Amino acid sequence: MDPITQGLAGAALPQSVARRKTVAIAGLLGFLAGMTPDLDVLIRSDNDPLLFLEYHRQFTHSLIFIPLGGLICALLLHPLLARRQGLAFKSTWIFCTLGYATHGLLDACTTYGTLLFWPFSDVRIAWNTISIIDPLFSLPILAFLITGTLRKRPAWARLAMIWGLAYLCLGIWQRDVARDLGAAIAITRGHTPLELDAKPSFGNILVWKIVYRTEERFYVDAVRTGPNPRIYPGESLPVLDIDRDLPWLDPQSQQARDIERFRWFSMGYITQDPDNPNRIIDIRYSLLPNEMKALWSIQLDPAAGPGDHADYRTHRGDSKAALASLWRLISAP
Repeated sequence: MDPITQGLAGAALPQSVARRKTVAIAGLLGFLAGMTPDLDVLIRSDNDPLLFLEYHRQFTHSLIFIPLGGLICALLLHPLLARRQGLAFKSTWIFCTLGYATHGLLDACTTYGTLLFWPFSDVRIAWNTISIIDPLFSLPILAFLITGTLRKRPAWARLAMIWGLAYLCLGIWQRDVARDLGAAIAITRGHTPLELDAKPSFGNILVWKIVYRTEERFYVDAVRTGPNPRIYPGESLPVLDIDRDLPWLDPQSQQARDIERFRWFSMGYITQDPDNPNRIIDIRYSLLPNEMKALWSIQLDPAAGPGDHADYRTHRGDSKAALASLWRLISAP
């Protein structure tokens, strides 16, 4: 999720269990602790462009790290903020830990993938129930928290928690409906998918990106759930076969290893960019849900040495036009 929403979720949980006199400081501590795990984006290397992909949403987002993460936040925030409000260190640690605890679980509700069970497993957990930015999720939580802080009543934070959990449950239901629509699309094409996922499109849980895989190809379509479901046909690209598609690539080279790192990060959803055969794209994310115009990729170089890394790149394109097109998919009668 975006950092502000993470902070809001982090504020809601400790504020919901606080006493009236500590509602404001509990919310502030939880807000800051709720954003803290994303500081792992600072783990980067000028020599290894893909290093941050391995560490973002890794140990800082693990369930086992929550008490330690809360303790680190408390050690930093207690002398700066909480002690001045007369709060005991134990209370600071509890509020920070509760705020920190919401982060990894909320991130796991998105598509990106989160290592909740690190160091015991390197499986990226992605429940695909909400977009990384969704105003209908975040804004009501913000309104409840502001009201509760001004009135010094933790009951408003409990309403924020109820809203957030209800919205995530609605996302689960919508995801399953979208998956059923996606399976129906595959059947009409005579396909039996090896994998099929429904992923929320940007900023809503009404229009979903359907991605499924056969032995040889990926297929991407968009569906709109609700009382008037719609299908928006999309695109198809071949599954990446390194031996076939990149015959020049030395399988022992660093670039070959980087492809496998990128495959792990992308949970297998990688293929060649049709406009640039030396670019490997992650098809999970695009501004329009029935397209494969990836938001990030790795660029290979046939002239690179055996120890040279692939280059990580981001692609935004005409986001304004894409969002306008997405709105048409959402609002179509």
